[in-house]
Amino acid sequence: MSVFLYFILPVVGGYALSSVYLLRNPHVLHRKKRAAFYCTHISHRGGGGEKIESTMEAFTHAVEQGTQMLEMDCHLTRDGHVVVSHDENLLRQTGHDADISSLNLQDLPLYKESLEVTFYEGRYSSGADRKFALLEDVFRKFPEMPVSVEIKENNHQLIEKVSDLVRRYNREEITVWASVKSGILEECRRTNGSMPYSFSGSRGVLVLLLFYSGLLPFVPLGESLLQFYLPRIINRTYIPEEGILRNKLVISLLEKVTMRKSLFKHLSARGIQVHLFVCNKDDDIKAAFEVGATGVMSDYPTLLSSYLCRNPRPRAATTEENPGAL
Repeated sequence: MSVFLYFILPVVGGYALSSVYLLRNPHVLHRKKRAAFYCTHISHRGGGGEKIESTMEAFTHAVEQGTQMLEMDCHLTRDGHVVVSHDENLLRQTGHDADISSLNLQDLPLYKESLEVTFYEGRYSSGADRKFALLEDVFRKFPEMPVSVEIKENNHQLIEKVSDLVRRYNREEITVWASVKSGILEECRRTNGSMPYSFSGSRGVLVLLLFYSGLLPFVPLGESLLQFYLPRIINRTYIPEEGILRNKLVISLLEKVTMRKSLFKHLSARGIQVHLFVCNKDDDIKAAFEVGATGVMSDYPTLLSSYLCRNPRPRAATTEENPGAL
């Protein structure tokens, strides 16, 4: 007991105090990342609640409404074109049970005339444009707009082509690699390490473990963005297919564990932007910002712009270099 009191207890106490101090003052160990962009308004699938998701019409509308980032997913057609689409299989979006990779660009069907909004059950969007967009067309039309590109499949040719387009249009500082799967994100970074990248699912879990163990302030982080669900939308506007996520107790626990303002504040202080999604109602947008999100992702860019007009957010400096963690 005496050994514990005289040696171990002071060490543990010193560690705890150091961890708390550095959590609140990360600049002591880490230089703050300075990205070429800082986004509070992010349009999920280009704002798929107001126009057909991921179409040029949706992206154009979102930009007109003042969005600061377009979020999208990409797939590769059989003849090698990078198209913007959330799903690889086209059944939900078009009614045709076929994979994008099995079709040439000219053979892709049109989107349905009316498409249900994934994150707002019972709501539908429509528009004049029902064609699948090319990633190159997005880059060409919006050369200065930050874009988050999620890669869902470990397809080296797809990743190479996305990287080539990013380089061709000189967008390496404003185009973000995103993927839930660590292996895919690692392949993306190997292909083009000059682009900023978000946390994968497993890296997000690791950050939580580091946070609760007190180690997070001591660990360098290469990511520039954390993109995560706002748990309170689950079973409200978003009805998940996974049975476990329909359990209110599970969602309540998920919210308590992940929505930690001190964690988000620490990441933000290190220059890591925190984007919570998909917020399609005013009270969810408010909840996301109140818990510490630096940006909100929505299917309704007009709604989000209206909220931000009524509740302006402070803008962080974005002009300094992006040196990464020491």
